Amino acid sequence: MSDLLQKLQWRYATKKMNPAKAVDEDKVATILEAIRLTATSSGLQPYEVYVIKNQELRAKIKPHAWNQDQITDCSHLLVFAAWDNYTEERINMMFDLVNDVRGFKNEGWENYRQMLLGAYPQRDAETNYAHAARQAYIGLGTALIAAAEERVDSTPIEGFDPEKVDEILSLKEKGLRSVVLLPLGYRADEGDWLVDLKKVRRSKENFVTELN
Repeated sequence: MSDLLQKLQWRYATKKMNPAKAVDEDKVATILEAIRLTATSSGLQPYEVYVIKNQELRAKIKPHAWNQDQITDCSHLLVFAAWDNYTEERINMMFDLVNDVRGFKNEGWENYRQMLLGAYPQRDAETNYAHAARQAYIGLGTALIAAAEERVDSTPIEGFDPEKVDEILSLKEKGLRSVVLLPLGYRADEGDWLVDLKKVRRSKENFVTELN
């Protein structure tokens, strides 16, 4: 078994974290960089990641996340917040960034910009938010793998009230909406009912279909 697969076998949705054990900032930086480098549709990166170490903020969020202890016991709480809409300004920002970094304009790329400008801003905001949120989930998947690579425990959490989290973090004013939470930390030495249970996944035969 490859080293990566061994680490994915090791990871699980940690139910009880050790609040006294902090994740090294270098490891958190690696996880965040992996998220930043991951794929998004058209390279738009239509979401942001909030890293919350402040205990008071996490204590405010906890009641709106089914009082899950990982929110306050973790070392770092990541909040994936998607754009609430695609606007001409946001699309142009990313296309201009590509041109600035690469140092030239490409006709095909500029034509693609115009295609998106002619399609995305005309759609309703909820459709655009749903699309942006799906991109945030790509980042979440990358974060889970990167955390496992760093031997950092994590727990993806969808069970929370997004409107309350948006309010606590003032996301609405920034044109963002919270999508998913990801506590990062280390599993507690005891008290986690899931830690010693076998990982259960469907067999390859029942999960992968090969069409040759």
